[in-house]
Amino acid sequence: MSGFPSRRRVLTTGAGAAAALGITGTTSHPVSAATASRPAAGREETRTLDELHRAALDEGGKLVVYAGGDTPTQQDSTKAAFQARFPGIDLTLVVDYSKFHDVRLDNQFATDTLVPDVVQLQTLQDFVRWKRQGRLLPYRPAGFSKVHQSFKDPEGAWVAGAVLAFSFLYDNAAAGTDSPLSPLDLVDPKWKGEIASSYPHDDDAVLYLYSLYARTYGWTWVAELAAQDVRFARGSHTPANAVRSRDKAIGIGTSGSAVPSPSSPATFAIADGHPFMAWGQRMAILRQAERPAAAKLFLNWQLSAERQKSSFNGWSVRTDVTPPAGLRPIWTYPNAHVDGFPEFMADRAAVERWKQTFALYFGEVEGDPTPGRLGLHPGA
Repeated sequence: MSGFPSRRRVLTTGAGAAAALGITGTTSHPVSAATASRPAAGREETRTLDELHRAALDEGGKLVVYAGGDTPTQQDSTKAAFQARFPGIDLTLVVDYSKFHDVRLDNQFATDTLVPDVVQLQTLQDFVRWKRQGRLLPYRPAGFSKVHQSFKDPEGAWVAGAVLAFSFLYDNAAAGTDSPLSPLDLVDPKWKGEIASSYPHDDDAVLYLYSLYARTYGWTWVAELAAQDVRFARGSHTPANAVRSRDKAIGIGTSGSAVPSPSSPATFAIADGHPFMAWGQRMAILRQAERPAAAKLFLNWQLSAERQKSSFNGWSVRTDVTPPAGLRPIWTYPNAHVDGFPEFMADRAAVERWKQTFALYFGEVEGDPTPGRLGLHPGA
């Protein structure tokens, strides 16, 4: 889409509008400009996880994390693993769409009612803004030096804890020998009525994926896909669910594992020369966090080599964790556009134009938010 304004103009306009509306995120205890611009101090964490665990227990043994996701139970396995590894820590892990968590957090800043200690979100642009505002605690967990440069703030304001990737997937049995090898195959009339997708204009990661499709294959491809009787739904988990339940043969705009597995009933497609998208889900400790010791424990655990090696999709943010056979580190895939997604997320005016354009092709977003309606202070 041509004619997008410059990033500088968008950010300047957005800042002015926010100031006019009084939603710049200031609180009754504003962070000083000197604090906001101060570089991170200290070195990479040297304490062991057990030592950090004891510090978190001494602090009170509680932790609240706001995590981006699609369903209330999506992070249950993370919570169970954390509590099994660190008994005595009461972890509250609140899942909601990142686009709701970020404005919820801004409102908590503005009303001096902060709830979480850690945020773990898809809205990458917020971490840049919160760093500039002095909202984030500079901190380098153990292993920080091993994190790929695309997945960390050099001053330690934030670090990615996991690699997520979106593409399309298909049911092996339903596709048979005619399996779709690239997004170009998705507009073949034989797949009409057999495709599920998350709304691109409801989730920015799916939006970026669809924007890559539109840029690569053109608007004619988008129009042809719109004629495929695609079933759109909220939540990036819904396409995969539709395929795994044998309700649809193909799911677009969903996460998956590219680890080769002959026993898997579905294939997550990442064809050479065709776009998919991947990013690092950013984590940060809030400077005003009530429980900084527990927050540091959580970041160190998420970034630990042990945790990174258990990644469901085989990819790690760390350069010293080797992917399973058949995969390369995610930053070596040019068609994953690892650096493109943060740039895309920074230009909010362009994001809005992409959303409204896809709404013209696919219709307005319908349905309740899949995590539920959580209000202003979940986890309090």
